[in-house]
Amino acid sequence: MRLVESVGLARVLDEHLGILKVARPYQDSDHVLNIALNVLCGGSALQDIEIRRNDVAFLDALGARAIPDPTTAGDFVRRFDEDGVWRFMHLINTVRIGVWQRSGVARGTARVDADGSIVPTTGECKEGMDISFKGIWGYHPLLVSLANTGEPLFIVNRSGNRPSHEGAPHVLDEAITVCRRAGFDDVLLRGDTDFTMSTHLDRWDDDGVRFVLGYDANPTFVDRAENVHPNDYEELVREARRVFSSTRAKKPRIKEEIVKERGYLNKRLISEDTAEFEHKPSKAKKSYRIVVLRKYIVEERGQLTLSEDFRFFFYVTNDRTLTQAQVVAESNARCNQENLIEQLKNGVRALHAPVNTLNANWAYMVIASLAWTLKVWSGLLLPVSPRSREVHEAERATIVRMDFRTFLQRFIMIPAQIVRSGRRTIYRLLAWRPDLPILFRLLDAL
Repeated sequence: MRLVESVGLARVLDEHLGILKVARPYQDSDHVLNIALNVLCGGSALQDIEIRRNDVAFLDALGARAIPDPTTAGDFVRRFDEDGVWRFMHLINTVRIGVWQRSGVARGTARVDADGSIVPTTGECKEGMDISFKGIWGYHPLLVSLANTGEPLFIVNRSGNRPSHEGAPHVLDEAITVCRRAGFDDVLLRGDTDFTMSTHLDRWDDDGVRFVLGYDANPTFVDRAENVHPNDYEELVREARRVFSSTRAKKPRIKEEIVKERGYLNKRLISEDTAEFEHKPSKAKKSYRIVVLRKYIVEERGQLTLSEDFRFFFYVTNDRTLTQAQVVAESNARCNQENLIEQLKNGVRALHAPVNTLNANWAYMVIASLAWTLKVWSGLLLPVSPRSREVHEAERATIVRMDFRTFLQRFIMIPAQIVRSGRRTIYRLLAWRPDLPILFRLLDAL
């Protein structure tokens, strides 16, 4: 709550959100924070708010006599229409820009990732639900996030049968505007093959936006890649994820040994190399770089080699300064967004559909994801002193990238006695833990 007050989130919501016509007795920020704080206290559903509203210590910590019950919380998200959800996301991003500028992360390149994810539901009467290409009933929200900090910039709920890229150009344009307002030097868009929308490539290129997007491995492209001169391919050397101070002995690959022993089909990667050529997409007026990643794969069954083949992957980019290896690395780094989706699904449980309309579930997704955003902001606003810069920056990065469950265990679920006395709220910590100095530094900064 000190963090919310410091960044001015509650004030912005009360002044500009405008969901409630009359604020009696609660304001818009009260309803939003009621849901977000329930998630931050380990709640996984709207019904868990009932535990919070009967917890005297929780109410004392908030300085509140009462909070909305689960039914009222459900009624609040049902008040949102499409314009209301967009207005809500823009307000959060307005506050987010202030946090980025205050923490100093709004510099360099803003890497914006986009992807869709299926949100299944077993409900029978949820408006907007449909069956996806995977045969799963539910919704198909689009997530656009900033890879630099792992924050969800926009979540757009859609029917379950909609393609991943539907509505993505508009959302990406909004994300570009947010990053430029924050002060980033440039913007790099990243996405898989579904987001290579050739209609918009020229427009983004003219606007000075860089992109590295996957491209379909259609037969024409595969034929061009096979006809590239062998000398034009160069070996791809991937950077090591970790650097150990001493050489470690490799552990035996138990999984591969079992596959060989039982005669299962085993596909083994032997080598990787890259090349590139120029291509003008059908709906674009300019030509762009196509970087080819060729993987040499051997298929085995037991000790018998069945076949040897090349697999091709393609990436389109307008950045002529990146090496081929850097283009592949940028595209592969986008896969870290899958971790964010996993956290929003099963850690925060934001990508769920607890109510009965598409817009209401959309509003819930955005509000619940605010819990993850507050976790990231607590890391970004952690002060860094010149004397211990490396240590403090490492602590900041740890909190920003930390799993939500780990954050709750280390920084929220701290045994404490909460006493209201003499117009003050006193937190008496009942146990020491190594993370308390970090918590006190954040408290001092706020």
